[in-house]
Amino acid sequence: MAEKILVIDDDEHIVMILSTLLKHHGYEVVTAHSADEGLRQAYLTHPDLVILDIMMPVMDGWEVCHRLRELSDMPIIFLSAKGDIRDVVKGLEMGADDYVIKPFDNHELVARIKAHLRRAPSTAPAEELAFDEGQLVINFYRREVTVRGQRVELTPKEFDLLACLANNAGRVLSRRDLVVQAWGPQYGDAVDSLKPYIHYLRRKLEKDPSQPQWIVTSRGVGYRFAGTRWTA
Repeated sequence: MAEKILVIDDDEHIVMILSTLLKHHGYEVVTAHSADEGLRQAYLTHPDLVILDIMMPVMDGWEVCHRLRELSDMPIIFLSAKGDIRDVVKGLEMGADDYVIKPFDNHELVARIKAHLRRAPSTAPAEELAFDEGQLVINFYRREVTVRGQRVELTPKEFDLLACLANNAGRVLSRRDLVVQAWGPQYGDAVDSLKPYIHYLRRKLEKDPSQPQWIVTSRGVGYRFAGTRWTA
């Protein structure tokens, strides 16, 4: 079966060129011309690799990369005209596996794709995670949370924080790692803002926020999500 590559770029000409190039090399290609459509295609089609533009309207590539990384370790290659070294570093720190500057060389791009696919684990992004016999359900596509059968409204930052904790269930995350993974490297110095958000989440999710069963403090280190994965 051909490996599947998702191309997310609002430039239709670039999408057409990449689609033709990749199909010529035997890949199955899924395309999206906006960030929202790209995320939807990622959840629906489970690509083996994503090629991602940065400068898109409404939602940029940084945010798309951040959301994809909540769900999967699939290789992500930024393909962008933003060639400043600071942009390259930011892209890699955001979780991308590679950064290619436009205009690109076809042979080099295909070689990089092949290299990343060789090393990539065969994992697909989960659209939904459930814990503790369905007491807590997190739908990443709709960004919805259900607690004991009731829909709970979370702010974007609260949802991103919960998503990071849930995707690392059982693992202790330091405060700084949690902030960076959940909200991005630009928040690396904002560790002091984490505690109130943990408080807000516990108040919305836990039966007894003073004795949390899911978002547990690891004293002197950070936090751990203690829920048990469940499949209906």
